[in-house]
Amino acid sequence: MQTDDASSTAPDREIESLEEFDQVVARGTLAGFRVQSVDLTDRTAALLSTDTSSAVFLGCPMDPEAAAKVRAGGSLVFPPVPDLPFDPYRGTLYSPAELFEGLAAGGYERTPDALSYAWFQRTKKDGDIFGSMLRAVHDDAVSDALDELLIGAPVVGVMGGHALERGSDGYAGAARLGRTLARAGLTVATGGGPGAMEAANLGAYAAPFGDPMLDEALELLTKAPSFGPSIGAWAEMAFAVRERWPEGGASVGIPTWFYGHEPPNAFASHIAKYFANATREDGLLARSTAGVVFLPGAAGTVQEIFDNATPNYYESRGEPTPMVLVDRDHWTRRLPTWPLLEALAEGRSMKSRIALVDSVDEAPDALAALRG
Repeated sequence: MQTDDASSTAPDREIESLEEFDQVVARGTLAGFRVQSVDLTDRTAALLSTDTSSAVFLGCPMDPEAAAKVRAGGSLVFPPVPDLPFDPYRGTLYSPAELFEGLAAGGYERTPDALSYAWFQRTKKDGDIFGSMLRAVHDDAVSDALDELLIGAPVVGVMGGHALERGSDGYAGAARLGRTLARAGLTVATGGGPGAMEAANLGAYAAPFGDPMLDEALELLTKAPSFGPSIGAWAEMAFAVRERWPEGGASVGIPTWFYGHEPPNAFASHIAKYFANATREDGLLARSTAGVVFLPGAAGTVQEIFDNATPNYYESRGEPTPMVLVDRDHWTRRLPTWPLLEALAEGRSMKSRIALVDSVDEAPDALAALRG
């Protein structure tokens, strides 16, 4: 997985920081570039003296004189949208600190994450086309940033239910899974929410530390076992773990404001949060190029299994990717998904890319075997 610094050197024509802007200007032209959400109010001289023909400025504050000049020179200028709790033109993914900004001072309800959900609910109800356009622009910008981050990365998705509580055996197992996968050089990607998703991101965060760190972190988190009673207390305990063990391992969370009752977790270093759940679901699975591990879950996880199975069946994304289902009893008796998946795979190339294991600790070896 690329870092943000590495992604900024990708061979494209996008400018996402002042540093990149200055580097491009030093080369003599901004013609044809796309500048995303960069404050250019202190770069008036550069804008007035540089060729900006066919450039596009997305949400970039700039001096009126500079704005007039670049428009006259053939640029498209999409101005910042006032009074939004999110930036629709953003050039990078979210961080936990950004989404939970102000948590300690004002509570979760005043964080950008909660305010963005409230805006979504309000604009969704009134059917305003401007609101739907802003959501679409935002989600496309997030997808672009996610693709830039994951260039060349072997990504393994970990799917599972949001209701899994801290302190449970299932939560600890999902955390061990995330740690093992990260230590194997894989980029862990989850749905970015609580429960099994948080546990897998926590495990990836713990990967650079000695094994006792994860045991201690799991014990600390039991003080706020669920996000249900208080999202604020739940999130603050996660940030306490991050503060005690800073500079943890990287992973990706891909949550959605469609499920507003599910907050993002603080252990994913990069968060691609979407308004459109369908875009989020398909994007998460499509980017899991190294396979997907499905932990026990309910309707949402069942949907994800077959959302992933369909392109594997038709090979619409190329060679089928591995699918590992964890907990034989869950997937054969409680929610008998495995027999149908087996039946679909019969006679197809995906047959050699699916596996069912009894315990989460077996999943990494099963995934490695399927990957060959």
